[in-house]
Amino acid sequence: MECGLLFSAGKDSSLAALLLEDFYDVTLVTAHFDITDDWKHAERAAAALGFPFDRIELPAEIADEAVERMRADGYPRAGIQRVHEAALEATASEYDVVADGTRRDDRVPTISRAVAQSVEDRHGVEYVAPLSGFGRGAIDRLVEDRLVVRSGPSGEIQKGDYETELRARIESRWGRDAVEEIFPAHEQTRIVDRA
Repeated sequence: MECGLLFSAGKDSSLAALLLEDFYDVTLVTAHFDITDDWKHAERAAAALGFPFDRIELPAEIADEAVERMRADGYPRAGIQRVHEAALEATASEYDVVADGTRRDDRVPTISRAVAQSVEDRHGVEYVAPLSGFGRGAIDRLVEDRLVVRSGPSGEIQKGDYETELRARIESRWGRDAVEEIFPAHEQTRIVDRA
């Protein structure tokens, strides 16, 4: 079965791909808005991992809704969640199985049972979250054995996640200070290769 796995080039979505590759024909899918060309970092990571790559362009209105919500909240959670659900919907229209790298202890994005069942029922697909039973510590140990990872501050690690384009959209609308106010400092990862 053809599986479209939402892929940022980070360690979680990369590990999810490794866990699924024996069961599905996995294509790594990066959803983007064409605000930047950061999806190319995900494409390179997919090639390094040996998976086919696809990208899905989401409507600009989704990005606008997300950044408006982030600005109103002063925090990125609801905006990132909105984009992830839109990406899941778009992927479900292209593949038999849709998957992501969401973990048990993720704050955002998360897919509730109700959302997963709704996507499955409306699109006639299966939704798979292979990391949903794993916590961060277990993921880090598995990744250490299987993947070569580059990590650093979120504004410096180039990858194909939603955050990069949403940061760019916020900066273009409200300036660099707004980005710093909305996004807390945190570490990001990008996969370089298999170990």
